[in-house]
Amino acid sequence: MSEVARRAGVAMSSVSRVLSDHPDVSDGMRAKVMAAVDELGYKPNLLAQSLRRLETLSVGFLVGDISNPLLAQIAKGAETTLRDQGYSMLLTNSERDPDLDADHVRLLEQRRVDGLILSLAQEGHEATLAALRDLDIPVVVIDRVVPDDIEASAVLSDHRTGIRAAAGHLLDLGHRRIGLIVGQPLRPSRERQLGLADALAERGLPSTSIVMEGSLSQEHGEEATRALLDADDPPTAIIAGGNQIVIGALRELSRRGVRVGADVSLVSCDDVPMTELHQPPIAVVLRDNELLGSTAAELILRRIREDDEPREVLLPTTYVPRESVAPPAAAAPQPKAPAERKSRRRSGA
Repeated sequence: MSEVARRAGVAMSSVSRVLSDHPDVSDGMRAKVMAAVDELGYKPNLLAQSLRRLETLSVGFLVGDISNPLLAQIAKGAETTLRDQGYSMLLTNSERDPDLDADHVRLLEQRRVDGLILSLAQEGHEATLAALRDLDIPVVVIDRVVPDDIEASAVLSDHRTGIRAAAGHLLDLGHRRIGLIVGQPLRPSRERQLGLADALAERGLPSTSIVMEGSLSQEHGEEATRALLDADDPPTAIIAGGNQIVIGALRELSRRGVRVGADVSLVSCDDVPMTELHQPPIAVVLRDNELLGSTAAELILRRIREDDEPREVLLPTTYVPRESVAPPAAAAPQPKAPAERKSRRRSGA
């Protein structure tokens, strides 16, 4: 910085004001300093500047499983918005392990990030909640509910409305036995179950659906589909509550020779290339995942820059019917699983 000051013929304090975008700098002074910066190829020490300002211009983003295309899209939306506003994003991956969630919250705090965006593996994990309560930086959660004393902003998807529309379409086609496969007991799973219940109640129908809880994994999708089809009264339609769950469901359906859209109707949540390219194309409840991320980034920036109060934003979901949904086939027993199963490598997401 001293070389820049000598080259520009100004005091070091003037260089400092120009490089920190201080408003009390004349256009002439700014032009002289920036010309010297360009001539010398000077690069400011961002860490030193951050320490002086007591901010790092960085935001931590904790995701449960970055290999899941859904979370990758959300992270992309957040990073793009943060980058456009001069912030960097530090990404950590908990691999759906709540203990790692707690560790990563503490790690990101030690990195002195200015705020945190969280997609937690569990909502009620005590170590994670304790770490969040100790923070003195703003927090935004994505599709999660945390206790009020944490004072987190939230960006949420309206899963309930999307599933209500999908289940309503199935019921109006004549389906009465619907299997809903959801992940662990987090907000998205609860909202999807409520959407199914809403669709039945709106039509005055009894609750004859089957809900299979587990994890947002291909393995759970496969095992839950197997259990549904082996039931004494198997469903004529299945709603897969996640893009990883539907992969497992399709594996089991294919292994049994069950035809999607003919023998069983199928709906998935979140649109990925597979759902559109599958034959027949799979009906989906979709949301704008990049918008989820960018909205979370906007919320955290408002908290950081304006000391904004915690707020909640609900983003819409839309049901898109496709050929995987049709009226139920005539009652007939579903094909049973083959007696022998080849071992399958465990997969999750």
